[in-house]
Amino acid sequence: GSMISVSMADEGQVQDIGARMIHQAPHTSSQIISKSLSRNGGNAIYRGTVEHSKAAVGAKSYVDCDTLILDDQSESDTIPTYRILEGLSELEHEGTVSKVSEEQLFYLMSRGLTEQEATEMIIMGFIEPFTRELPMEYAVELNQLLHLDMSESVG
Repeated sequence: GSMISVSMADEGQVQDIGARMIHQAPHTSSQIISKSLSRNGGNAIYRGTVEHSKAAVGAKSYVDCDTLILDDQSESDTIPTYRILEGLSELEHEGTVSKVSEEQLFYLMSRGLTEQEATEMIIMGFIEPFTRELPMEYAVELNQLLHLDMSESVG
């Protein structure tokens, strides 16, 4: 199975998201991709569980949970739980917490972008693995919503 999510924690919000993948048969696979944004003091939390039962010989799981923090007041927590009972199964976990830096903004702004455009570009690149999986009309709608949301919060 596959689960791909994106969330944004804003002022006064705690976005607590995650997934649970349970493997109970041989040669099964799962993928979890979670992208979280945190701004204006919001807190993004990822909780994920992957279980490989004794019957899950050859099961493969991939988990990628990334958070982009947009300011100094925001937070992120990652709480992965793995229960692997089969020694011949595989689990790969990647996770990052990064922050939009002044250097990134300065570089993009030195190329003629406004602060809002530069921030939007960084966010769009960050969530690209999510938008790539969407049908085109939904990806366009998401881009428009993010643009509207950012235009109301920056500057």
